[in-house]
Amino acid sequence: MLLTDNIKLRAAIFSICGAVMLATLKLIIAVLSGSMAVMASAIDSLLDILMSGINFMAIRHAEQPPDQSHPFGHGKFETLATLFQAVIITTSGCWIIYESATRLGSGQQLDNINQGISVLGFSAAISWVIARHLRKVAKQTDSTALEADSLHFQMDIYSNLGLMAGLLMVRWFDLHWIDAALSILVASYILHEALQLIKRSLKDFLDHELPDEIQQQVHQLITSHGGAFAGYHGLRTRRSGSIKHMDFHLEVCKDMTVKDAHNLTEKLEQKIAEEIPGADITIHIEPCKASDCPGREHCEIDKSRIPNRFKNE
Repeated sequence: MLLTDNIKLRAAIFSICGAVMLATLKLIIAVLSGSMAVMASAIDSLLDILMSGINFMAIRHAEQPPDQSHPFGHGKFETLATLFQAVIITTSGCWIIYESATRLGSGQQLDNINQGISVLGFSAAISWVIARHLRKVAKQTDSTALEADSLHFQMDIYSNLGLMAGLLMVRWFDLHWIDAALSILVASYILHEALQLIKRSLKDFLDHELPDEIQQQVHQLITSHGGAFAGYHGLRTRRSGSIKHMDFHLEVCKDMTVKDAHNLTEKLEQKIAEEIPGADITIHIEPCKASDCPGREHCEIDKSRIPNRFKNE
């Protein structure tokens, strides 16, 4: 299969191309105008190139099937890419704040403001197109790396529009200090979003359980599934890139044949996988210990055999 046959890889390539175009344009205008706002935006686009490239490599590895060394797959490559992006974004935000504060104290004047305004407006429009596409693919494939990339381009939209407004005020009211002041505000917002990415990445690395809404969905799928089983317990969930690993114990009639038990779990796994994209399900079979379980006709779902968090449903 060609690399471009994968929708996630195509989205990553699209992101790289867009970032290269914007970074080149912004660097040229930043040098000509001397605007710290445009330079900050150019640095941000250079980081977009780096991070989109990292995303491409991470997704390429993450999409590889499980092997002998990685029996659970390679999904953590995406998580690693997301964490690396967050660290780089944090570093760039700190640099912008430092450089802007220095320029704010020096009172440096700007030249060619109109060019800076034009390039920031154009960049906001292109960033919107890229962010919208990445967000769509991230939602479709449940990719954390593409979601992080989309978030970065979304930040570019707001930062470019804010910095453009600042340059307009410089041109209209001759308030040159606004350029550096707005750059500090934008960088502060970037730092806030980067910390959220770090928090989410660390959760995935530490095998934090999936969100409650997904666990509730799994519960509904199990209890609404027709079949001769008494209940379930021990639901465990975690994420690895786009893959959602989950396993639980299913109580079936003690007189059920191995073949019938296998068919029951296979249909249940298929049902969950169809409803929850990226689900990787493992079901452990246990014999029902109820004293009145001589045959499958008695194996109806018992509310006492489901996790406490779901008993009130």
